[in-house]
Amino acid sequence: MDLKINPMLIPGRWRQGYVLDYHTLSSTHIGDDEYGHPQFDTKRTELGDLLYRLKYKSDSTVVAEIVEEVASFMSSWKPGAAVITPVPPSRLRTMQPIFIIGEALAKRIEIPWIIDGVRRIKEIPELKNVYNYDERIRLLTGAYDVDRTQIQGQRVLLFDDLYRSGATMNTVTAALYDLGGALDVFALALTRTRSNR
Repeated sequence: MDLKINPMLIPGRWRQGYVLDYHTLSSTHIGDDEYGHPQFDTKRTELGDLLYRLKYKSDSTVVAEIVEEVASFMSSWKPGAAVITPVPPSRLRTMQPIFIIGEALAKRIEIPWIIDGVRRIKEIPELKNVYNYDERIRLLTGAYDVDRTQIQGQRVLLFDDLYRSGATMNTVTAALYDLGGALDVFALALTRTRSNR
C-alpha cells in the first residue's frame, strides 16, 4: 500500500530538512480513567499510525512499509547524503524505533548507517515537558559529542522519528558541524507534532 504523506520543509541549521507528515490528525479528550488520567480519542496519519504501532505496540511488521515510503521520498529529494546517523533517543527502550528504521533505510538506499555518530554525554529531562524553546536549548547545550573519525568530511543525513520544536535536531546539527567536522547536514524526521510543544 502506498502511504499518503505530506512532506514539509523544516527550517534549521542544516542545509535542508524535511518532516514527512504530522503524527496525528486530531486528539480529543474523552474523559479520565479510573485513576484520574486523561484519555484521548486520537486519530493519526497513516505514517503516524505505523510509527505508533512500532514504538508503542512493538509491531515490527510495519518497518518495511515505513522504509519503502522514506526511500521513495529520498529518491525524489536527492539530498546527496553519504551516511545516515540518528538523533540519540531521549528514552531507553528495548526496541529503539529510530535505530530499527534507520538501519533498514540505510541498507535500502545503500549508504552507511552510523548508529553512534552522535552520543548523548549528559542527562537531560524529557523535553516534551519543557515548553520554552530557549529553555530547551539551554538544557541541550553540551549534551552531545560526535565521533569525528566517522563524521569528518561527510555529507550526513540526520534522522529522527518525531520532530517537535527542532531544538534537539538543531543542537545535534551544530555538534555535527562544530565537533564532528561534517561537510554538510541534511535533516529528516518521520512525523511532527501538531504544536511545537
